[in-house]
Amino acid sequence: MTAVSYWLAEPHDPLPVVRLDGAPEVAVVGGGITGCSCALALAEAGLRVRLYEAREIAGGASGRNGGFALRGGSAPYPVLAESIGSEQTAALWRWTEAELTKLAALAGDAFRPTGSLRLAVDEEEREELLVEYEALRSGGFAVEWRDELPASSAGRYTGAIFHPPDGVLQPARLVRRLAARAAGAGVEIREHTRVHSAEETEAETVVVATDGYPSGLLGELEGLIVPTRGQVIATEPIEERLFEVPHYGRHGFDYWHQAPDGRIVAGGFRDVSLDTEFTADDVTTPVVQDALDRFVESHLGRPLRVDYRWAGIFGMVFDFVPVVGRVTDQEGVWVAGGYSGHGNVLGFACGRLVARAILGESDPLLEVFAPGRLLSPGEANLAATG
Repeated sequence: MTAVSYWLAEPHDPLPVVRLDGAPEVAVVGGGITGCSCALALAEAGLRVRLYEAREIAGGASGRNGGFALRGGSAPYPVLAESIGSEQTAALWRWTEAELTKLAALAGDAFRPTGSLRLAVDEEEREELLVEYEALRSGGFAVEWRDELPASSAGRYTGAIFHPPDGVLQPARLVRRLAARAAGAGVEIREHTRVHSAEETEAETVVVATDGYPSGLLGELEGLIVPTRGQVIATEPIEERLFEVPHYGRHGFDYWHQAPDGRIVAGGFRDVSLDTEFTADDVTTPVVQDALDRFVESHLGRPLRVDYRWAGIFGMVFDFVPVVGRVTDQEGVWVAGGYSGHGNVLGFACGRLVARAILGESDPLLEVFAPGRLLSPGEANLAATG
C-alpha cells in the first residue's frame, strides 16, 4: 500500500522547459486545475505568464481528489437558489455545463462521459432530492429520476438523481496536459517553488489559485476560504464492473466510482471526525480510512485490499459559492478558489473566468463570486437576494 495518490502515481512525460526573459506580466501561484487553466488562457491571449507550484504540477488537491467531473456547485440547486437567486443559479449551472464541455475537449482520454448518480440514503434525503429534481426540470436542465437502482446500490438507497452531462476524470493527467499546453503557449512553469510574497514574483498582477492550501498572499481573506481535508482510497482491481458512473451519497459525504482498471475509488466520511478534518494537513487518519474500508466492504460483500490511500485539501466557503476576483486590500492580487469540494469543473472554469477578468472582460458571475462578500457576509447575502 502506498500513501501516494492513485492519480499522481501514473507515469508522465516531463513538462517542456520555458524560461521568460525578464519579469512576467502575470504570476499564477498554484499549479492545479485553476492555475493551469488560468495560465493557459492568459498566455493564449498574448500575456507573459509565470506559474509557481510549491510541489509538482497537480500535486495538491487537483491530483488528490476523487476524480469527479460534475456540473453545478457544491450546494444543491434549490439551496443555491435561496442563497443567490434563481436566475443567478440557473446561469451558474449553464456556465458549468458549457465549461465541462470545454474541459472534456481538452482532456482527451483523461475524461469519460458517464453521467453521475446522486443517491438518497433515507426518506428525508429522498424528499430533498425530489425537490432538487423538480427544480432542475423546471430550469430546463437534463436530469432523470431513478427509483430502480443498480444491483450494487439496490436496497441501500431510496432513489437517485441521474445527471447526464457529468463524468469521471483522471485529474492529474488532465492538469498535466493543461500545464504542457500552457508551456507550449509560452508559460514558464516553476515547480517546487513556494512564493512568500506577491512582490517577489516581480509581476504587476498575481493570481492566487491554491484553493484550500494557505498561501499567505490573501490579506484579510486569508483563512476565510477554510482548509478542509478530503480522504480517498483506491482498492485492488476487481473483475466485476459495478460502479461505472460516479456516485454521491449521504449528502455528498460518501462518493465512489470504479476506475477503468477495475479499482474502486472511494472517498468521504469526513463527518465521522469533523473536528479533525478542518485542517491544511493532507495526511490520512485511521478513523476516516477505517470508515472508507468498511464502506467498500459493505458494498462488495467482502474486504478488498487497498493499494492507495491519500488526502487532499480543498477550500470550504460559508455560502458554498466560489471566490473569484480582486483581493481588495492587496494591490494587483486576484484570487480564484473556494470550491467547497466541487473543484474539478469549477476550478477549470474559475481559472478561465479570472483570466478573462484580468484581460478586461466583464461577466455577471464575478459579482456573485466577489471575494468581498466573505468579509461582510450579511451584506453580501442581502444584496444577492434583494
